Amino acid sequence: MTSSSWVSAHKGMIRGGLAVIVIAIVGIGFWRASPPSKAGGKATVNPVPVVTAIAAKQDFPVYLSGIGSVQAFNTVTVKPRVDGEIEKIAFTEGQDAAAGDLLAEIDPRPFQAQLEQAEAQKAHDEAQLENARRDFDRSNKLVGRGYATQQIVDTENASVAALGAAIKGDQAQIDYAKVQLAYTRVTAPIAGRIGIRLVDQGNVVHAADFAGLAVITQVEPISVMFTLPEDSYDAVKAAIDASAAPLQVFAYARDNASKPRAEGALLLLNNQIDRATATLQLKANFPNRDLALWPGQFVNIRLMLAARHDGVVVPTGAVQRGPAGFYAYVVNQAGAAEMKPIEVSQSRDGLALVTHGLAEGDRVVVDGQYKLRPGAPVMEQPAGKSAAASP
Repeated sequence: MTSSSWVSAHKGMIRGGLAVIVIAIVGIGFWRASPPSKAGGKATVNPVPVVTAIAAKQDFPVYLSGIGSVQAFNTVTVKPRVDGEIEKIAFTEGQDAAAGDLLAEIDPRPFQAQLEQAEAQKAHDEAQLENARRDFDRSNKLVGRGYATQQIVDTENASVAALGAAIKGDQAQIDYAKVQLAYTRVTAPIAGRIGIRLVDQGNVVHAADFAGLAVITQVEPISVMFTLPEDSYDAVKAAIDASAAPLQVFAYARDNASKPRAEGALLLLNNQIDRATATLQLKANFPNRDLALWPGQFVNIRLMLAARHDGVVVPTGAVQRGPAGFYAYVVNQAGAAEMKPIEVSQSRDGLALVTHGLAEGDRVVVDGQYKLRPGAPVMEQPAGKSAAASP
């Protein structure tokens, strides 16, 4: 055998060996990738462990959500209406006051003296008027006999009229003095919670003082101002027009706990949209008997527009989003997964309202969807067990 023949034969043996190795590797790969076989020799697919839930019909309230600020129903700065020294502070900081409760007393002696002076002046003018009337009566009788002139009668008649007007002025002065004297007792104009005391006993206060004595805030009832996107206007207006009663409003804590802190009613849809923020401004009133809301507090607000009766509701875990929109996996009677496109109207508190694609009684997959494909068999897991942790 020549050297060239030997080389050619050697290359052929190498090529044959490589081909055998490649065939063996490919065969092993197909063997590992193929599913296990039953005794009859047919291939089977292992079921996918999932957690499911039943689509049910129930009433589902439709809400709009926003952020609100709690405001006192009324706020009044209590100020003195006369000048004088404070003799008594009759309230305690933080107490609840009823309308008309005494808060402070200002020295009343100067105003009492003014009242007595006005009353004395009225008594003096009344005596003068009585005397002028007698003079007029006498002169009026004498003028008929020729013992008095008509000028005297007219003068005395004018004196009677002047003294009558003076008495009316005296009565006005008395009424004014009584009002000023009453202002020395500073009372609560509204019912509410009294804040920090701004003036101490013994200070001289003036009606022109800016600070006042204290601030009273009415917290029962209480108000909440909140905003919604301007795109919500049509829905809010339609709900207001369709409802005979004010729309219900629910206030939640900032952590959006499942239980609302307070329930109230919509009072106002503001008459214009805020151009700077492109939002609607709304106001709601709450009874607040348990003082769950406090002025200055921020809360999450839900405005209930309507209640969807007998809507198909599923857990939000069943709703998946794909390139074509929302979909959900449904387990059919054969125990296989089917992918159905759905339309979701609203999601809230772990539930989703499905308006199209699902029917009452459908068994939907709420956990384990990432392992599924259409037609794959499923194996249901207990609700408390995560399908992701199953083999």
